Amino acid sequence: MHFATLYNALYQFAAVVLLAVGALLPIVDPLGGAPIYLAMTTGLNSDERKRMAKAVAVNSFLLLTASALIGAYVLDFFGLSIPAVQVAGGSVVCAVAWSLLNRPNAPSGLARSGPPDASPDDLSQRAFYPMTMPLTVGPGSISVALTLGADQPAGFRSLLVTALGHAVGILIVALGVFLCYRYADRILRKLGPTGTSVVIRLTAFILLCIGVQICWNGIRGLVITSFRPYLA
Repeated sequence: MHFATLYNALYQFAAVVLLAVGALLPIVDPLGGAPIYLAMTTGLNSDERKRMAKAVAVNSFLLLTASALIGAYVLDFFGLSIPAVQVAGGSVVCAVAWSLLNRPNAPSGLARSGPPDASPDDLSQRAFYPMTMPLTVGPGSISVALTLGADQPAGFRSLLVTALGHAVGILIVALGVFLCYRYADRILRKLGPTGTSVVIRLTAFILLCIGVQICWNGIRGLVITSFRPYLA
């Protein structure tokens, strides 16, 4: 009995981690953001760029974790139902995935970056704005984190396992942000334009499938809630 309980907890934990990584990693898209980061940190040396990448990763982890863990309570304060959030969040995920699938092959991040004006005195300020928000963690990824945290399981143990799974999944995404930003010049040189485009297309398709699943869960919840009085 104890082994079965432990197995179920580990299975739930792994499923939550994989879902969080699969939903957030494509939309955060550290590979796609690498050209932006590289262009906006051209005035920094290697150590300063490493500190900036670490700060952006930490800020991204804190922002996404807060959205996933307490976002549902904030939504409850405003009287929003969980299925409605799932439908809206799933629709946003599908829209973002569709735009990623159909965007031009050439990286567009360089076109969005302005002239570099970084200096060692403003690294901490620029690490949050604009590097973390909105260039790394934008409205789309925050919506996904809110959607992930909206489906709270019953029971303290399941709730704890789900919260830890979300935190670990977001930590993996933040680690990916750090690695891609820290070694942005090397990664882009190795992948090249074709390799970068292939990675973006594959992750976008996975994200589209996840968005459809999240949206369907919300629709099913709305239908069940609407017809529950007639089934009682």
